[in-house]
Amino acid sequence: MQVLIAEDDRSLAAALSKQLTRSGHTATHVTRGSDVLLGHADADLLLLDLGLEDGDGFSVIRQLRLVNDLPIIVITARGDERSTVLALRLGADDYLVKPMRLRELLARIEVVSRRRQPSEERPAVRAGEVEIDLTAHRVLVRGEEVPFTPKEFALLAFLGQRLGIAVNREQLLDEIWGDAFAAKSRAFDVHLAAVRQKLSGAATITTIRGFGYRLDP
Repeated sequence: MQVLIAEDDRSLAAALSKQLTRSGHTATHVTRGSDVLLGHADADLLLLDLGLEDGDGFSVIRQLRLVNDLPIIVITARGDERSTVLALRLGADDYLVKPMRLRELLARIEVVSRRRQPSEERPAVRAGEVEIDLTAHRVLVRGEEVPFTPKEFALLAFLGQRLGIAVNREQLLDEIWGDAFAAKSRAFDVHLAAVRQKLSGAATITTIRGFGYRLDP
């Protein structure tokens, strides 16, 4: 697994990285929450300290959970019940208090990664008069194949896999551009307009004001 370590104690992070590498994982270390938000797309798991150089880890959990379900294990010196409950309620998968035992950490990493295994995708999705072939990466509009650019297809496929479910704008930015926290809004708007034009009314992408979008069945 590609493990992202967010820890302001560099010596501890170096020791963790060394042990994770010995166990077959790859580790990257950052000390700031902002670096987590910008670099999480390449990670399979986040080990998160609650005390970071630019703020607390609670806000990192809160912001990440707006866009994806990256597994998060909190590793912190805070052993109080309030911090534990808050971290788990915000969306952390597990909570360990320092000093933690390496074997226990590796076991919990294994459990979390197993629990987060993605479900098998459907080979195709149908919305209105549009068929999205997720395996062949093609779109049929009223039975005719219409060419989509890779990002246009990714946008439509992401909505299609959540057919009838509202998806917030940040989730889409994170999925298509790999970064929900950078200024990609103009590019997003252009691609969304192109997708809608190519669907030609055969399927509807509804805008939910103040939240995001939904591909209607």
